[in-house]
Amino acid sequence: MSGSWAIRGVRPLGGEPADLFIDNGELVDEEPAGAEVIDAAGLIALPGLVDLHTHLREPGREDAETVETGTAAAALGGFTAVHAMANTDPVADVAGVVEQVWRLGQDAGHCDVHPVGAVTVGLRGEHLAELGAMADSAARVRIFSDDGHCVHDPLLMRRALEYVRAFDGVIAQHAQDPRLTDGAQMNEGEQSARLGLAGWPAVAEEAVIARDCLLAAHVGGRVHFCHVSTAGSVELIRWAKGKGWNVTAEVTPHHLFLTDDVVSTYDPVFKVNPPLRTAEDVAALRAAVLDGTIDAIATDHAPHALEDKETEWAAAAFGMTGLETALPVVVAALLETGALDDAQLWPLVADRMSSRPAAIGRLSGHGQPLLPGAPANLVLVDPAATWTVDPARGASRGRNTPFAGRTLPARIVATFLRGRPTALDGKVA
Repeated sequence: MSGSWAIRGVRPLGGEPADLFIDNGELVDEEPAGAEVIDAAGLIALPGLVDLHTHLREPGREDAETVETGTAAAALGGFTAVHAMANTDPVADVAGVVEQVWRLGQDAGHCDVHPVGAVTVGLRGEHLAELGAMADSAARVRIFSDDGHCVHDPLLMRRALEYVRAFDGVIAQHAQDPRLTDGAQMNEGEQSARLGLAGWPAVAEEAVIARDCLLAAHVGGRVHFCHVSTAGSVELIRWAKGKGWNVTAEVTPHHLFLTDDVVSTYDPVFKVNPPLRTAEDVAALRAAVLDGTIDAIATDHAPHALEDKETEWAAAAFGMTGLETALPVVVAALLETGALDDAQLWPLVADRMSSRPAAIGRLSGHGQPLLPGAPANLVLVDPAATWTVDPARGASRGRNTPFAGRTLPARIVATFLRGRPTALDGKVA
């Protein structure tokens, strides 16, 4: 394939049809000589999606996922950049490990991989990791998280928020008080009582968010909240933003779409951290996406080997895959609100799934408007198409999607990374 493309009749952000031209990895004003032509009539063009929260499992759990397979799944899902979480084996708590992950992403070539560094050594919550060394490494880490574990010690959290100010970093907090969730299996409420499963109270998330909003304000640091899941959390984040504090937050597609009612099947595919919540929580999360209280939609793509999920509920691992289904699930969830027409939907999706995540991660070259001179990182979507989720046909090694067998709207037609197609017509390019 040439490095020059003419994408004809596409609708940028759902607007009026236009032609987009790509040459030498950038969007350009005029059609290059010899450009390959894509008839994109009826398709939507968006900036390439950016995921703030991806588990690629490598190094250490290559049976569940590798950087190669995970980023191939990302390309199929329309992503041109992902942030790889630190809970690998060994943990990404030193420069050497984050550089290894970064180089694996470069070698795979399906999308840009930006490693997330651990906040504490070994994710143990006892001592700060080598934050400065990871920031200065070739990987240029700007997001730090112990995701999977809460940075529960308030003094450590304060020190981390202070430390990363030197290089404009952000601490991404997994908000979960461990004492309040010991042995928890699902959302605490009517369903957990009826099903006989240990409850996971909303306050376990909300208490940490309240504390860390205050800490971030006190030291002037940046805090980002991973996978927000409750109405109370939304209110706390809205309050902190109203104060002008440097707080951002993400929600997952599955927390926008599913409620704890599905746990009644005892199917471990629905076991996730934080747990699926109530319909009232889902409604609050959707409203927060619409009004901008929640900045980003992030997948928390968490693939597992079959033996870790296809077992009894109590023994099953927490987590769901999400890269290949994220955009269609988000479209379905937002359309269900009835609050958006077509002209409003696609700019909002581009903002929450590309522009704002790129800004939070301090990425250059991603999330930019589709204008001449910008890197040609973009995704083409067929808004009229529907498709049925078949995990066996995906690129990820993980098969633990809660959407298997569901018919979803909007199909990814093509993904371009700096002008090079990484996915075309449902296949890795």
